[in-house]
Amino acid sequence: MAFDLLIHNGTILTCNPDFDVIAGGWVGVRGETIAAIGRTEPAPLPAARELSDARGGIVMPGLINTHTHLPMTLFRGLADDLPLEAWLNEHIFPVERAVITPASVRWGALLACAEMALSGTTTCCDGYFHENTVAEALREAGLRAVLGQGVVDFPAPGVADPAENIRAAREFASAWLGRTGTITPSVFCHSPYTCSERTLVAAKRLCAELGLLFQVHAAETCREHELISAAHGVSPIGWLERIGVLDPQTLLVHCVQVEAADIDLIAERGAKVSHNPESNLKLGAGIAPVAAMLAAGITVGLGTDGCASNNDLDLFAAMDLAAKLHKVDGLDPTLISAERAIRMATIEGARALGLEREIGSIELGKQADLIVIDTRQPHLTPLHHPASAVVYAASGADVEAVWVAGRPLVRHRRLLTFDVAEVMRRVEAIAAGCRRMAAASA
Repeated sequence: MAFDLLIHNGTILTCNPDFDVIAGGWVGVRGETIAAIGRTEPAPLPAARELSDARGGIVMPGLINTHTHLPMTLFRGLADDLPLEAWLNEHIFPVERAVITPASVRWGALLACAEMALSGTTTCCDGYFHENTVAEALREAGLRAVLGQGVVDFPAPGVADPAENIRAAREFASAWLGRTGTITPSVFCHSPYTCSERTLVAAKRLCAELGLLFQVHAAETCREHELISAAHGVSPIGWLERIGVLDPQTLLVHCVQVEAADIDLIAERGAKVSHNPESNLKLGAGIAPVAAMLAAGITVGLGTDGCASNNDLDLFAAMDLAAKLHKVDGLDPTLISAERAIRMATIEGARALGLEREIGSIELGKQADLIVIDTRQPHLTPLHHPASAVVYAASGADVEAVWVAGRPLVRHRRLLTFDVAEVMRRVEAIAAGCRRMAAASA
């Protein structure tokens, strides 16, 4: 039987358990899944309805961004170089209340989808408000996503009464749960200092009832650590443990200000971590002890955070920084190898989201979420080691082609699913309003 798609003439970076690299390889796709993997030589290419020539490039799993706030592309560069608390309370929260509507969320989310797809990200984990609109944008774009309705204990876009936050999360999850396709619902609690014990426990109970991933910012800054310690006598991780929300279906975002006891708790409970090195550095939060987490057996995926605190969604940049940052922090060049960084952006990211059986590596039966990197570039020549090239030399701009579930989203660096120029025009109009508001409050 012929394949529906055959991607050939590439170096296959499988990200499988042995991290096999197949030079001169091909990947055969039937329907949504990977049906075969082989070498071009000595046998002729198998039959396929569509041939895609990788032209000597790198074929690898699509990247997995484990933490985003997609509509915050609207605020890219709006309030830079500020501490987290001032950034949130004096700039981001006020402009969100004024600007965020279902319409603005749609355009901001679509802009994020374009940026991610064009830079090789095929799956993201999002947490924001009006998440039903975000889900519709992701479905239109064709990307895979785990999407969390935002929960916070003050009036938020789409949920004017905080007492309704869990109800809103349930309605969103119920609307998308069990649908076929690439969208998986979740619940996103903003943090232990913006959500009460009652809210955190209720959100986690909802996740347990419906089998959802529970997302929460945790131990991001020293100030958060001070607030939680003063209020409860334990660290933020200790507090989440005390109230019973740490388990394998919990994704802890940031985990910068954690100590050995916190790491032990995370490991014991099987919770997962989303590491966001660019956001952590830009906000001056610190350096997460990722090497210690990995040594403890904790699953750590990579994230970019939202564009208001990074300011991009390029996971190639996150891989590069993660690999280098921890080497200098530990004064050890062997910490976080290129292979490890790629795993964090692929199979470990999938594991962090509970999707490791479906995505994250090029293996038989998995979803055909695939990208091709064009290596015919001066900065990628010569190419001695594919993993090294991906992490230390490549960028999102080198991505030539993208498929999700066997469906082409990007071909020859051009997005196929919607009009990017129109989205950019819409976002620029919204951004002008944001700038006027920022100027008026200055």
